[in-house]
Amino acid sequence: MAQTKEEHTLSILENIERNPEITQADLAAQLGIAVGSVNWYIKRMVKKGWVKVSRMQRRRLRYLLTPQGISEKSRLTALFLQASLKWYRLTRSDTKRLLNDVRRAGFDAVCIEGDGDLAEIVYLTCLEAGVSVLPEVDTAYPVFKIVDFHTRLDMPGRDNHQKG
Repeated sequence: MAQTKEEHTLSILENIERNPEITQADLAAQLGIAVGSVNWYIKRMVKKGWVKVSRMQRRRLRYLLTPQGISEKSRLTALFLQASLKWYRLTRSDTKRLLNDVRRAGFDAVCIEGDGDLAEIVYLTCLEAGVSVLPEVDTAYPVFKIVDFHTRLDMPGRDNHQKG
């Protein structure tokens, strides 16, 4: 999933705070974006007063977060945490709703196809609800499919897919 401007800004601010001598090429590699994009972000941050730039050597720069930059990093971190918690709560709520469908269909075990944070949340929600998670996908059981930050439940013998 592509990062937003706010996520890129936060990542750059965090990296500069950890290593003021980081290069734009290193930032670009860590963020998976072009060096020109990093340059644009940094120029924008300098213009907003979040970052100061000083020349260490002929071609080496040093970046320093200003108090306004530290404040912006804190604000963006809080927004990111709020969004993450909302996503976590929605995933748990949707999984619990889908697990009710699983139980009504007479199943006490499911499979999870996919990995990552979303799959872990689904897994833990299943265990908390007393529903076993099989170690391998078996289409004779309901399958939670994790695709692009979405959860889909495939029930055996049904063509419809329920989204979480």
